[in-house]
Amino acid sequence: MIQPKKATRCPAGIVSVGGRLKLRICYHLLGGTRRFGELQRLIPEASRQMLTLQLRDLEQMGWIHRQVYEQVPPKVEYSLTELGRSLESPLRQFNALGESINLGF
Repeated sequence: MIQPKKATRCPAGIVSVGGRLKLRICYHLLGGTRRFGELQRLIPEASRQMLTLQLRDLEQMGWIHRQVYEQVPPKVEYSLTELGRSLESPLRQFNALGESINLGF
């Protein structure tokens, strides 16, 4: 089992997520389970390598769950954990703010 990675806290008490894609990934997972290719299509500016790194970090932080199916070709699905689901309100607020200044998720 992967040990959850502790989030860094700034002096003001705000959790530092790090990586500009993490909030977008979590926002897209609010709609349900997604496969890697779906996330790539939803976030086209993310390289395959960067998306992989961000997904691994989110899994270590305990925000997302990675389900691997033993089949050929391999199938991997990502979904939010309870901790990730608890961030729904802030994620939707960040998205609304981004859309208001034309930077939506």
